Amino acid sequence: MTSERRKTLLLTGASRGIGHATVKRFGAAGWRVLTVSRHPFPEDCPWEGGQENHIQLDLADIDALPARIEEVRAKLGDGKLDALVNNAGISPKGEGGSRLGVLETDYATWLKVFNVNLFSTALLARSLCQELVAAQGSIVNVTSIAGSRVHPFAGAAYAASKAALAALTREMAHEFGRFGVRVNAIAPGEIDTSILSPGTEEIVQREIPMRRLGKPEEVASIIYVLCSAQASYVNGAEIHINGGQHV
Repeated sequence: MTSERRKTLLLTGASRGIGHATVKRFGAAGWRVLTVSRHPFPEDCPWEGGQENHIQLDLADIDALPARIEEVRAKLGDGKLDALVNNAGISPKGEGGSRLGVLETDYATWLKVFNVNLFSTALLARSLCQELVAAQGSIVNVTSIAGSRVHPFAGAAYAASKAALAALTREMAHEFGRFGVRVNAIAPGEIDTSILSPGTEEIVQREIPMRRLGKPEEVASIIYVLCSAQASYVNGAEIHINGGQHV
């Protein structure tokens, strides 16, 4: 008798919120989860195997990416990557948590945001294409409702990077699809995480038909479906997860 091969997910931005919920969702389904975060693996985390499956990398440092890619390959072992979820994202704020518009955003901030939110996504997919093809895997990019409308809290650089990521998702779906690798995106709205800005409750009551925040677990469930056989013919989609806020 032969045992079924255990699938592997590479997840960026895994330390909190949607990322943390995604680790738990895939782990519960028996997947091995390789996590990427700019922070070291916390010693008090109870996640079994988390230490050996963690890659510490600040995605703003593009020059550090090649060495970490080799670390990922070494951890894969069989040369197959079943899913890449690009969840890492940063949204810098001004004094007192204020929104940064074009007039308040310098080039260094633009570059850092785009390195984390966009460029690293493309470079990870490019570097790990062979492993994704070998597994007939899938890619999920995490965009945002701020990529398609002006948001009161998300800054100009963040919004522009997420709009660009939606376009990149379409391009990647077109390019990778011929290799049997599907590329999709999810666009969360107001999700109940530790990084919510003051005033979010007003948005919930004014703009969201369901009149509540989304849960990280609800987002993680959709990510899981997109990486599973249930979505085997879904390619190039961007799924809104916002309780109807976009309508």
